[in-house]
This record gives sequence, C-alpha cells and structure tokens, in this order.
Amino acid sequence: MWKKQLTWILLAAAVAAGFFAYRYWQSLKTVLPAGIACGNGRVEAKLVDVAAKEPLRVKQILVDEGDLVERGLVLVRLDTNTLRAELAEAEANVASAREQETVVRSGIVKKKSEVDLAVVELERAGKLLPSGAVSQEEYDRRSTYLDVARAAMAEEEAKLRTAQQQAKAAEAAVATIQTRIDDATLKSPVRGRVLYRLAEVGEVLAPGGKALTLVNLEDVYMEIFLPSQQAARLTVGTEARITVDHAPGRAAAGHVSFISPEAQFTPKQVETHSERDKLMFRVKIRVPEELVSAYIERIKTGVRGMGYVKVDPSAVWPDWLENLLAPPVHPVDQAPPGAGEPPAANPPAPVSATDAPAVEPGPPSRTD
Repeated sequence: MWKKQLTWILLAAAVAAGFFAYRYWQSLKTVLPAGIACGNGRVEAKLVDVAAKEPLRVKQILVDEGDLVERGLVLVRLDTNTLRAELAEAEANVASAREQETVVRSGIVKKKSEVDLAVVELERAGKLLPSGAVSQEEYDRRSTYLDVARAAMAEEEAKLRTAQQQAKAAEAAVATIQTRIDDATLKSPVRGRVLYRLAEVGEVLAPGGKALTLVNLEDVYMEIFLPSQQAARLTVGTEARITVDHAPGRAAAGHVSFISPEAQFTPKQVETHSERDKLMFRVKIRVPEELVSAYIERIKTGVRGMGYVKVDPSAVWPDWLENLLAPPVHPVDQAPPGAGEPPAANPPAPVSATDAPAVEPGPPSRTD
C-alpha cells in the first residue's frame, strides 16, 4: 500500500516539477535583454473639438458617432441666413462706393479740362499784355482763375482718394462677412473618427460651442513612464515597440517622439536612493503614420498594452518583438494593435530585466 502511495507522490512531484520548469522556460523566452526598458500604457490619440466661432443655429450635421472622417471633410453646416443678408448689404455698399469713384473720376476729367483752358488763356493774355491788347487786370483775373481751377482739381483728386478708401473698406467688409459664412461650414481639421456628437439640428451654438469631438488618428501613440536612469539615456527618435494585451504575439514598430523635460511623481525632498527611484519621466512612443493608415478602420484608443524602448542603441530586440506588423496588401490580412481579433496563443507577459515599474498614464490629452 505504501509503495502505491509513494508512486503517486513521486508522480505528482514530477508533474509539478515539469510544470514549473515549463513556466520557467517560457519566462526565459520573454525576458527582456539588457538595454531595453518597458512600461505599460494604452493606445492613445489626441482629441480635437469641432466648434463654432460665433453664435449660429445648427442647420445640418453630416456625420454621426463612430464615422471615419478625412481632413477637410464637411461635418456640420450652420444657418447663415443673417450673415448672407449682411453680405448682400456689404456688396451693395461696394457697388455704391465704386459708382461714387466713377463720378469723382468724371469730375477730375472736367476739372483738368478747365485747368488746361485756364493755362492756354493765361499764356495768350501774357503774350498780349506787352502790346496793351490785354489789360493787367484781365491778366491777373485769368491767373487767379487758373489757381482756382487747379485747387478745384486737387479737391476732386482728394475726393477720388476718399472714394477709393471707402471702396476698399466696403470690399474688406464683404471679405470679412464671407469669411464668417465660410467658418459656418465646419470641416474636419484632421483625419480621425467621430467620438462624440455634442449638438443636434436646430440648436444654437454659443461662440466656441462644440458640435463634435474627433479622435485624431494622424497621431496615434502610447505613453509609458520610465525611471530617471532609463529616461536619461533616451533621445527623440529612439527605436521602440508597442504590443497590446489581447494580441501579445505581434508588435508594432515605432519611435520615441517625446520625452518629458521634467519628472513626474517627484517627492518634495529627495534624499535617499530609494526616493530618487521614484522619479518617473513620461515617454511618448508614436506609431508610424503609414501603419496607422493601413489599419485605420481597426484602430481603437484605450487598448491596454506595453511599450518598449532601447535605452542602449546596441541592444538587440528579442524574437517576440521582431514579429512586426506591416501594411498588408489587403487590409483584412492582418490585425493591428487595438484590433478585435483574438490571439492564436497567449504567451506569458514579458518580464523586464531592468525591472521598470509599471505606471498607468493619464487620460488622452485634448486640443481645441
């Protein structure tokens, strides 16, 4: 009996030893080599608000939540009836100013003719004055008439300049109102996806009132936090990798696009080595735009994952971080980080040899 029990005990011990040996072997496969640091994060993108510049009523909303939009696409049209009435008035003022300018130009032509005639008559009188055919009084009268004609012409020229300035002001008013009308057609400033629809048809938006919020898919990234010793060795442009939790067998190549110039989580007084280890720096890993474009229909922000960076340029990526996504021939051939396809296998989470602490970043940043 005791032999049978001993056999079962030995068998259980062998199974347990085999299990732990397999787990240890698997962990060795995913240990990061020296010179590579990692941190957890999530796929993120900036938020962009589509807002009105002045109070206008929403006339038409052409997109809904979840729609993919291209840069320059018309998203919202606001009611511009009042502005178009102002535009018609301003255009009428331009026409009136141009007519006034034409009238003044005609007056200048008339005054110039009078000046030319006065010059001729004065010259003729000057020639006849020595012979006594024209009196000195007549000569002085013609001289005065020439001065008056020249002054009248100068006055008309001043009126012309005034009319020209009035015409330019009227045209500027037209351009201003036309710009306001153009601004009432809200277009997408980026290539992205509609996250929130914040207004409905018929509502009046206040100045700066938001109609839509977009996720900017032209700048997809992951933010991780690294200790000061690792962050100090990084430079912008450093090679990086991104993986997501639901598809750990694939990685996306990226590069470091930002390193915070100041530490996060800094204690008030830094005195010991353990306290200095609490200094964390935010590092942004950007996904190449061509890769985002290839998988833009599947990109989802908020997906959790890991970011890896080379703190030593001579470090070599492990094999499981070299299984890179590439723009496919057909977009459905492969699944990017953030896509909804389940992984074929679920290997153990990678263990960093540098034992970098895992810190979750904050919510996506916003640009208005």
